[in-house]
Amino acid sequence: MQNQKTQQHSQSKESFGALLDEVLGAEGKIEGSVLRGHVMDLFGGFALIEVGLKSEGMVPLQEFEQADGKTPAIGDEVDVYVDRYEDRDGAIVLSREKARREEAWIELEKSYAKDEPTTGKIFSRVKGGLMVDLQGAVAFLPNSQVDVRPIRDLTPLMNIEQPFQILKMDKKRGNIIVSRRAILEESRTEAREEFLKNIIEGQVVKGVVKNITRFGAFVDLGGVDGLLHVTDISWRRVNHPSEALEIGQTIEVQITKIDPETKRISLGMKHLEEDPWKVAVTKFPVGTKLTGRISSVTDYGAFVELEPGIVGLVYMSEISWADKNPDPKKVVTIGQDVDVMILDVDTDKRRISLGMKQCQENPYKRFADAHPEGSPMQGVVVRTYNTKVLVELDGGIRGTLNADDITPQGSGAEALKAIAKGDVLTVSVLKVEPAEMSVTLGYTAPDQGAVLPSPAKAAEGSSASAPTVKLRKGDIITCTVSDIKEAGIHVTVSGLDQPVFIKRSDLSRDRGEQRPDRFAKGEKIDALITALNLSKQEITLSIKAREIKEEKQMMAEYGSADSGASLGDILGPAIKNSAKTSKDASS
Repeated sequence: MQNQKTQQHSQSKESFGALLDEVLGAEGKIEGSVLRGHVMDLFGGFALIEVGLKSEGMVPLQEFEQADGKTPAIGDEVDVYVDRYEDRDGAIVLSREKARREEAWIELEKSYAKDEPTTGKIFSRVKGGLMVDLQGAVAFLPNSQVDVRPIRDLTPLMNIEQPFQILKMDKKRGNIIVSRRAILEESRTEAREEFLKNIIEGQVVKGVVKNITRFGAFVDLGGVDGLLHVTDISWRRVNHPSEALEIGQTIEVQITKIDPETKRISLGMKHLEEDPWKVAVTKFPVGTKLTGRISSVTDYGAFVELEPGIVGLVYMSEISWADKNPDPKKVVTIGQDVDVMILDVDTDKRRISLGMKQCQENPYKRFADAHPEGSPMQGVVVRTYNTKVLVELDGGIRGTLNADDITPQGSGAEALKAIAKGDVLTVSVLKVEPAEMSVTLGYTAPDQGAVLPSPAKAAEGSSASAPTVKLRKGDIITCTVSDIKEAGIHVTVSGLDQPVFIKRSDLSRDRGEQRPDRFAKGEKIDALITALNLSKQEITLSIKAREIKEEKQMMAEYGSADSGASLGDILGPAIKNSAKTSKDASS
């Protein structure tokens, strides 16, 4: 009886196989298709599946666990993929994993045709993007399609169910390209539209720092991102947003601007605090000395933070009295506390000019007090130029000796060529300007036919005798033109053994009249003594200074200098009356 049943079952199976062959045609059409089968038995890590063909197929239980998350039971109906109709042993090669993939492709094609999103999990990272499991089918997610903005840490996105948009499908090649960004942009657009309806500029809201870049931070306001620029984080200087913010931090911000066209939202944190610049003028009056901290150093100066939000600039020329153009990076360092003086406050431009040297004694003022104009002193030449030399004097002060201030018989430019770096010169102080850190020097070149004996010759015992007449600085004396040069004129002074040189710039107050050729040898002229050292027979004369002095005396005699009238206005009537008197006398 049992043999009869077995024979009937075999005949039935053969009849079903013949019928299947008739329906499907050639064997090749069965391969690559998905069939419904029954689990006949479980043994050795495999499931024996009967799909109505001539023989059964075996599928590893691991494929069921990966595809369905569980092991099938005997008698369960399952869909399997016919990988090969018969192998060498005549068995059918089946696959549950490929069947699941085929099922997924069918559903994905439906979603792709309807332009509907599908769900999947990101399971690995590859070059250029990520791999996504779409319910059995494997898709590629390019880096550019992960999010609306670059994401540094992808860990929170891995192995979680989330929606994706299918961008492209090619079943023959087995390629699927998906986008997570498209889903986010669509949801963000809807959320942004709803969010924009309920907010206004100036409104204060809370958000979470989502991403930080060098120019600012993106803040999630509840599905909608706003940009908090680095300059709007705090009133104080913030070099990088990471100095004040952290990703995931909840902050309170103000809506500063809403662009109706681009729908972009600008945020501000500092706007929730009082602007320190509003009281900067009253809090930091000009001339105030205080201590600040170096916040940054540039090639042109140093920025000093006076208090949070208030930063002033010490320009390089205001750092030191000793050097007009120092390298700020060699003088101060970031974080250093320095004493500064408020030089200027501009609240409109939000600028404060500071000075460091003003908190120290001005060495040029001290030098001016110790060495009045006309004082002789020695100095060392530290640098030479075509038209001037720099001379280092007492206390490290440097003075400028211009070619026009050298008094040889020849030109000052020629005498300048004889001066070299390291030479020790005896010079006279012509002018000191402490505020400008400037000292102008004069010099008489001994090797060019000097007006007066050089210090070296005087030390050797010069035969020059002291003048027999009494001379004082500020006196106006009469002298005689003895020689005319391009750089000026030589004049003889009664009581002096050698002639005195008057340089071109001292020949007249009017620049147009500063011409040596307007004088003649033997002509008598009046000049003012501007510098005098009788023991060394050093004397400096100036026609220009005499004219200025005489003008001041006339102003004092004929009218007040504060009246606003010019010398011509004051002397005009006197000159006119004098001319009329002269005319009447001649008639």
